[in-house]
Order: sequence, then structure tokens, then C-alpha cells
Amino acid sequence: MSYFLFKRLLTLLATLAATSVIVFAVLEVLPGNAAQVLMGPDADPAAVAAKAAELGLDRPAPARYADWMRGLLRGDMGNSYSYGSPVSELIAERLTLTVPLAVLAMLLTTVLALLVGVIAAARHNSAADVGLMSLAQAGMAIPNFWFAILLILLFSVKLQWLSAGGFDGWYWDDGVWAGLWEGLKALILPAVALAVVQAAILARFTRSAVLEVLREDFVRTARAKGLSRRAVLWGHVLRNAMIPVITVMGLQFAELLAGTIVVENVFYLPGLGRLIFQSIANRDVIVVRNCVMLLAGMVVVVNFVVDVLYAVIDPRVKAHEL
Repeated sequence: MSYFLFKRLLTLLATLAATSVIVFAVLEVLPGNAAQVLMGPDADPAAVAAKAAELGLDRPAPARYADWMRGLLRGDMGNSYSYGSPVSELIAERLTLTVPLAVLAMLLTTVLALLVGVIAAARHNSAADVGLMSLAQAGMAIPNFWFAILLILLFSVKLQWLSAGGFDGWYWDDGVWAGLWEGLKALILPAVALAVVQAAILARFTRSAVLEVLREDFVRTARAKGLSRRAVLWGHVLRNAMIPVITVMGLQFAELLAGTIVVENVFYLPGLGRLIFQSIANRDVIVVRNCVMLLAGMVVVVNFVVDVLYAVIDPRVKAHEL
């Protein structure tokens, strides 16, 4: 297991290094620059050049990449061109919204998908199976932003149960986390908008995995020992079916993080996705590349955790096989 962890750690570092090169190169070829945006379209070219020199944009690309890497190793992400404040502070502030939103969406995705997938598999070829899979197929075809708009029209405009957007933040009041409920209410609709498509995909994978395990000999043995169908289904079948399901869940967490860019803009949430969107518009590449590297790091770590969970969930899977 130690060798497995060491090997996976090397893979993690190599992936992040390759990602940093790709992200830096892609942002370098984008048209426009932060100096021109800050000075305005009608600014004097000399003033724009002076601003670019002040921001360090006139230096060769390899030198700027090396400075960026050295800063990351020291925990210094630099200062934003447009905001003028440290990038680390901007990201930390926005993560207090994006991380809870992604976690809440992932929880909704997991609960909905496992319930629908297991129930559909347990009632294979029945009306319930056909109906649930039809709903899942429809859910896979729904764009996140379109479903988010429908949720706003129904629950905010028509029923007026929840806010159509905005986020007041988490705050304390006399030692009590008074903003917890209000914050969660602001994240319910965005989380549902993110979770529906992912839950539909995961439900179909869960159904297929459970159906495959239901045909195994140990299931018949467990039933012959007197265990109820529900106990066998949830206690034995689901655990053995979780290997492919966890793989998809790891990939879906990455999709949820990427999906926040669109959903946060629909609901006007000041999260990491909106920060990336605004920074791209301002050509604030130092913010964009640090945010993208953070998202890439999250994805790589999640995949690492998924690999470790393989051996934990299924004893038949050995670390040297991963």
C-alpha cells in the first residue's frame, strides 16, 4: 500500500505540473491583455506599455511561468491585476461559497442517484424501472443553465419560496452561526440545478452495476441463508456495485466544480465560478490560472481518493492492481 500511495503521489504531481504548463500556454495565446483592459481601449500605447511593464507582462513567458511556479511553492499566488488584492485572499473568500455549493450538489446527486438506481434495478423491467429510467434519460438531456432558469421561475417568481439569486454570506451573531440557514436557502436552487443532470447519469450507472452484481452467486447464497431481499440489496449488492459508481462520482465532482461557473452566474452568486468569469472578461490571467490550477488540484485529489477507496470498499481489489 505504501508503494501504491507513493506511485499515486508521483502521478498527482506530474499531472499538476503538466496542467500548469497547459494552463499557462493557453492563457498566453488569448487575445488582449490586462494592461489594455485596465487603461481602456483609447489609452495611449505608451501608457499601456508602461502599465504592462508595471504588471510584469513585458517579461518573457518562461520567466513569468518560473515566477508563478516559485510563488505557488511558497504559497504566494501574486496580486490580481484588476482587484489589486492578493489572489489567495480572493480565492479563499469565494471558496466559502463554491465548496459548500459543490458539496451540497454532490450529496443531492449521490442520494438521488443511489435511490433511483437501486430501486430501478430491484424492479428490473417493471413499470417503475421504465419510468425512473425515462426520467433519468430526460434529466441527462437538460442543460444546467436552462433548468436553473426554470427553478427560478417556479420557486422564486411563481411560488416565492426562495430567493432568485444573491448570497449574503456566512456570519456569526453572538456566537451563533446565524447565517447558516439563510446561506443554505440561497444554495438550494443552484445545488438542485447542478445535481439533476449528474444524478441522472449516476442513476443509470448505479442501475447497471447493481443488475450485474445481482446475478452473482453470493447473492443467491445470501438469500438462501434467510436474509431479506432488502438486506441483501442494500447491505451486500450495493457495496459490491460501488466500484464503477465511485469512479463516475469522482468524475462528476469535477463536472460539478466546472458547472458552478455557469450556475453561479445564473443565480448571481459571488463564488469561484463567477470570479473566473469576471477575471476572463478583465484579462486578469493571474487570477484565472490560479483558479484553474486550484480546480485541477481538487480533481486530481478526488481521483486519488477514489483510487484508495477501491481497495477499502472491495477487498478483492489490491493496491498493486490499481
